[in-house]
Amino acid sequence: MGRPGTAGVTPDYWDEACKHLMKRDRVLKKLIPQFGEARLQSRGDAFTTLARSVVGQQISVKAAQAVWDRFAELLSGPTTRIKPADVLALDPTQLRGAGLSMRKVEYISDLASHFEEGRVHVRQWAHMDDEAIIDELVAIRGIGRWTAEMFLIFHLMRPNVLPLDDVGLLKGIGQHYFSGEPVSRAEARELGEGWAPYRSVATWYIWRSLDPLPVDY
Repeated sequence: MGRPGTAGVTPDYWDEACKHLMKRDRVLKKLIPQFGEARLQSRGDAFTTLARSVVGQQISVKAAQAVWDRFAELLSGPTTRIKPADVLALDPTQLRGAGLSMRKVEYISDLASHFEEGRVHVRQWAHMDDEAIIDELVAIRGIGRWTAEMFLIFHLMRPNVLPLDDVGLLKGIGQHYFSGEPVSRAEARELGEGWAPYRSVATWYIWRSLDPLPVDY
């Protein structure tokens, strides 16, 4: 699946993907070398990653980190892996006290229930295709297709995801391929077909071209 990096796990396919994309795409041929040895990295476990995504919805990165830290403190500290059973053992008022909205309390509880009751098949994910995993994830309250696709890219490190609902991806495609003009999802999909089977990698470099700091999730 991947090899250890300095702060996480990086995909084994990355170098091969870069060679493939640089041969086939004039923009990526210029972009990829600009970022040297930078790689996508996966951190944490599935439940913690998804819980962080729910906490961070519709608030700034700084605010999300502050809420997450308070939430994690309820569960024995910020470095502890968050366990679904421990979340379900908390009273909703405790979660509200950490800064979660009532809606996010419901979302976090539903997420924890899905994991605790085995309604998501984490151990089978390695053998399931992307759409099957997305179907499982979007059945959880508060998780839409975009969040599921981010999870596929950043946690499961699936190589061929094209998140057409991502504003940054569409902006980057417009900037690099359409002279700065806005692009439709259909145009982005058509362009992305040329990036297969490494559409996640191309997407990551498009993101990096807009924000040089490593994308993390």
